[in-house]
Amino acid sequence: MQTKVAFFLNAMSRFIHKTPEFGGGAPSKKNDRKIGNQDHHPKLVEYWSNVATTSGNLRIRLRRTIKLGLWRAVVGGSLALKRILDLVIGGCALALLSPVFLITAILIKCEDRGPIFFKQTRVGLKGRTFSMWKFRSMIVNADSSRDKLSRQNQTPGGELFRLFKLKDDPRITRIGKWIRKFSIDELPQLVNVIRGEMSLVGPRAALPREVTEYKVEELQRLNLKPGLTCLWQVGGRSKIDFTGQVRLDIQYIRSESRWLDFRLLLKTIPAVLLGTGAC
Repeated sequence: MQTKVAFFLNAMSRFIHKTPEFGGGAPSKKNDRKIGNQDHHPKLVEYWSNVATTSGNLRIRLRRTIKLGLWRAVVGGSLALKRILDLVIGGCALALLSPVFLITAILIKCEDRGPIFFKQTRVGLKGRTFSMWKFRSMIVNADSSRDKLSRQNQTPGGELFRLFKLKDDPRITRIGKWIRKFSIDELPQLVNVIRGEMSLVGPRAALPREVTEYKVEELQRLNLKPGLTCLWQVGGRSKIDFTGQVRLDIQYIRSESRWLDFRLLLKTIPAVLLGTGAC
């Protein structure tokens, strides 16, 4: 069988080299000697020899199935470990930070008697929407006055419809200014982490109107669950424009690992405590 396969490959090589339509030229003794002395790769001959037999074909299929199964096990195990870390660390953080939750809730309620929490629709894994929770840091119905403030947008790069930020936003309350500076307003998102809608580390959770403006390469952000922190959080937060945030998110997705997650969580602590890059 191997002899027949080798003969077939040799004949095809001669035909391709000698036929002008396939980039070959006129036959010559020099070409004949070159083709005749050409040794075919032993593994290639062995592979096609095995495919030609029933038992060999079954062995190849079995080998392919085993490799695919091992790959799925590694990827699935990594995702399972990430989920376990989200549950363990997220649950512990909720318990330890419960006094902060209580004090923040009281201060928000005492300032203007409005609701304590703010719920907003965000886009998560594979484009699925979910309700993301925050401590309310703005006046009630702040979204209704957003259009009036559009001309004052101070997002780096001026990407108004993609990321809206004002340095001295008049809608932010006195308590809101402080809880935003130290990212306390984002602590309720730990509930989203426990529910599996978010992760501790991952791309920024985007608004639906932002996703409609995504370019093809920016859609990669939807390949992972959004997170509380990521490269952009420890690299400048609000000082980074939309394009920079997307670039860092894609960089994280391509180099994702549990060790990287652990390092980013550690770097987030000083960034939050110092209020670095807060707006």
